[in-house]
Amino acid sequence: MLLKLRNAFFTGLVVILPLGVTLFILNFMLNKIGAPAGELFFGFLDRDLRAQSPVSIVLRLVSTLVVLALVTLLGLCSRFVIAKYFLIKVEKLLDRLPFINAVYRTVKQIVDTFSKQKKAVFQEVVLLEYPRKGTYAIGFLTSVAQGEVQAKTGAETVNVFVPTTPNPTSGFLLMVPLAEITRMDMSVSDGMKLVISGGAVVPPWHPLDEQALAGPVVVENPKLEG
Repeated sequence: MLLKLRNAFFTGLVVILPLGVTLFILNFMLNKIGAPAGELFFGFLDRDLRAQSPVSIVLRLVSTLVVLALVTLLGLCSRFVIAKYFLIKVEKLLDRLPFINAVYRTVKQIVDTFSKQKKAVFQEVVLLEYPRKGTYAIGFLTSVAQGEVQAKTGAETVNVFVPTTPNPTSGFLLMVPLAEITRMDMSVSDGMKLVISGGAVVPPWHPLDEQALAGPVVVENPKLEG
């Protein structure tokens, strides 16, 4: 009975999670972007009028949309030479500021990595023995190991990201010999659902070939850019 209740809870959590995240983002944008921008854009209006609940919500929503439109306009203008020159100068200025430069570089590297459109960061879902022999973990193949790692391990090694449950934004980078991972048929999105739900949501599997489990793992040399 307890097992059924636990599975039902995690299933409900997965169902409501997209809605909850959407509402959280909207609330964050209205309060952290719309409210300050509303003071800037509509500061000329009477304070008591702006404090009224319906008016306050409308002003925050309009201010948020204006800020998003300005950011979009900035993105469009960044394609032009003058705008690119301005952005380069701003980046150089930020790069000279202590502490801020470290934060800016880190955030920029993360954004550049996840904004690549040619190849996905997560290539496919794999199964590996972790954290010890006899226990298995779901991981996501990101790339083939390069340079010093490949040379010093003496084996064909791949980079695998093993996320934590139920928060997949943290995890471990494991460099695993290619022969020690098993390629899964499930998609990356199904693998992520399995991780987030703590194993409660298991994607259906209909093997086309009974020998698929015994087949060798073949990696077409995926490599991250940037």
